[in-house]
Amino acid sequence: MSAILIVDDEAGVRASLGGVLRDDGYSVDAVDSGEAALEQVRARAYDVVLLDIWLPGVDGLQTLEQLVSLAPDVPVIMISGHANIESAVRATRLGAFDFIEKPLSLDKTMLVVRNALRQRQLEVENRALRARVDRRYAIVGDSRVMRRLREQIAMAAPTNGRVLVSGENGTGKELVARHVHLLSQRRSGPFIEVNSAALPEDLIESELFGHVKGAFTGAVGDRRGKFDLASGGTLFLDEVGDMSLKMQAKVLRALQEQIIEPVGGQGSVRVDVRVIAATNKDLAAEIHEGHFREDLYFRLNVIPIFVPPLRERETDVLLLAEHFIREFVAEYGRRPKTVSDEAAAMLMQYHWPGNVRELRNVIERLVIMVPGDVIDVADLSFLMAAVPVARPAVSVPIQPLFAARDAWERGYILQTLTACEGNISRTADALGLERSNLYKKMRTLGIAPGRDREEG
Repeated sequence: MSAILIVDDEAGVRASLGGVLRDDGYSVDAVDSGEAALEQVRARAYDVVLLDIWLPGVDGLQTLEQLVSLAPDVPVIMISGHANIESAVRATRLGAFDFIEKPLSLDKTMLVVRNALRQRQLEVENRALRARVDRRYAIVGDSRVMRRLREQIAMAAPTNGRVLVSGENGTGKELVARHVHLLSQRRSGPFIEVNSAALPEDLIESELFGHVKGAFTGAVGDRRGKFDLASGGTLFLDEVGDMSLKMQAKVLRALQEQIIEPVGGQGSVRVDVRVIAATNKDLAAEIHEGHFREDLYFRLNVIPIFVPPLRERETDVLLLAEHFIREFVAEYGRRPKTVSDEAAAMLMQYHWPGNVRELRNVIERLVIMVPGDVIDVADLSFLMAAVPVARPAVSVPIQPLFAARDAWERGYILQTLTACEGNISRTADALGLERSNLYKKMRTLGIAPGRDREEG
């Protein structure tokens, strides 16, 4: 039930308006002064306040000013029997939702009250949605590299400089781009994403710059491009390293001039866009190989930000796991789950080739598939099955230890014999062996004496 406060020094207005609102299902309180209204708002949460502009003591406009400071989310509807444009303008500037005149039209008053309640409900839902989005796009981690990443975002965001975000797949490059946007002066503008790797070569120009009707087969109407849609906000060019050289030249021109030309159009469109680009490639190497334009690289790489892989921030793995568990427990309506110490150790030891994206998918699977309240090491067996078997760095035949030892001794004795010019006595002295023992060792290892070796 919505709660409404009526503030009017006329008892008749309080009684008639209160009766109508109560009949419509609202909870209503009524007071006769601004001072009493402020006390009521401090004591109880209201959804709408109906406030007379002419009050004894603290007048309505002064009360409005304090109400806005005290309860900024509560819409205030001003009432006046001596309305004038100046008062209405001042009330609006102070934050009033609407302004109605006496004698009150009950139908009009009820309509304004319903509109105010609807507006308040939309704002409440919008805040809840923003909080949910903020949680979904939270940057989780307390490692040194993540603290450094947050510092870089905080420094880059308030500026209008272009940002180049680099890092492996799944590290969260889009997340960084969104945070730069949300902390920037363009946060009220749009955040438009373009995945350069996902678009065919013949469609990416139309996607970025738009097209006019009839520009090509299938262009049945005019279409605005992503640059135009992002005007006033941020354009996120994901996987920019996968763009063709031809497309790179057109993007470079758009960045330099802030002007785009729709495909098939005769005119140009001026845009105001901040570009954040991301790549999982080494663009310096791509430039060297002739796959990426150096001038575009310098245009994009005004503020470089590197997102570290998960294996370099293993202390953040459990924090991320707990974050994703809370997210999926709420999404799927499951019971809260905890991770056993053994399972936690396994999560931290795993190398996470897919980085945070892989960890998120793993946690989603565990929240859905594990029936109990504790995620144990047995539940992570599929992770160990996915770990590639380590192979020797050099491909060599594997042999028994004794054979390897004999081969090493044989080579070492032959090397020493060569250094001693085949002289058995000198070789025995060098090896610290008796002459007879050296002969015995040589026979065992298949090494012929000097004359036999020379003949061989």
